[in-house]
Amino acid sequence: MYSPPPDPADAHRLADTHDKAAAALGATPHGPKVWGWHGRTLSRGAEHPEHGVCWLRLLAAPADQAGRKLWAGTADAARNVPHAVRRPVLHGLHDLSDGTYAYRAELTSYVSSPVCAPSPVLRRELVLPTPWWVSLRASLEQLAAVRTDRVAVRQEWADRSVPRFAGVSAPQITEWVTVHGDLHFANLTLDGPVMLDWEGWGIGPYGYDAALLYVYSLLAPATAERVRQAFADVLDSPQGQAALLIVATELLQSASRGDHPALVAPLRSLVSNVTGP
Repeated sequence: MYSPPPDPADAHRLADTHDKAAAALGATPHGPKVWGWHGRTLSRGAEHPEHGVCWLRLLAAPADQAGRKLWAGTADAARNVPHAVRRPVLHGLHDLSDGTYAYRAELTSYVSSPVCAPSPVLRRELVLPTPWWVSLRASLEQLAAVRTDRVAVRQEWADRSVPRFAGVSAPQITEWVTVHGDLHFANLTLDGPVMLDWEGWGIGPYGYDAALLYVYSLLAPATAERVRQAFADVLDSPQGQAALLIVATELLQSASRGDHPALVAPLRSLVSNVTGP
């Protein structure tokens, strides 16, 4: 869970728009406000006369950025990702604009199970049963086979960014699959698991999701080791090693903007271990 926007006017604007979107979708919001990364989203529980208890998420962006990949992720997943991949069910969409900002409201099924962690970077150890890991792998394998023109990671980005932020040559990605694109324990529920937040899914390197889950867990070493065990065949392969380098670069790039500074040292160690002397 993140903090509200620093400007109270922005927080008021999103809360007011959330109420308008709820009314347009025939839902009555209730419960605490849940803010997303940098105050870009606002979510609340909601009651709907047909669907019962739901979750209403409002995404905001400058008006000229509406319709980009992140905007359509949930709707694209509802159309293309099979139900065997555990995720919330999309009940309805509503788009709004005030001329300066565009908004998309997504009404989805309510997932009662809590998430495994309150934020992407895991800071306490988790003990999850073997069936949880088996279910996660099954969902990711089903997802990997989905055909899509959405792109989560590009070779061109790796060619530019790996030398700049990781200080090594970029790996050539030889195997591409469909990935969730934001797999960390704040997007996975304790039961299921259900995978939340489908904004960024698309084509990415083989092993990308497993690598992302592992790297976000580096501050909880026992859990990170459990991730490695669950995905050993993936992460220990040449493609998986490339995915680890790609993910480490992404988080080092994010750290350069001030995000997750505690990860920088373990990320540097990971890059050294992957690339060797």
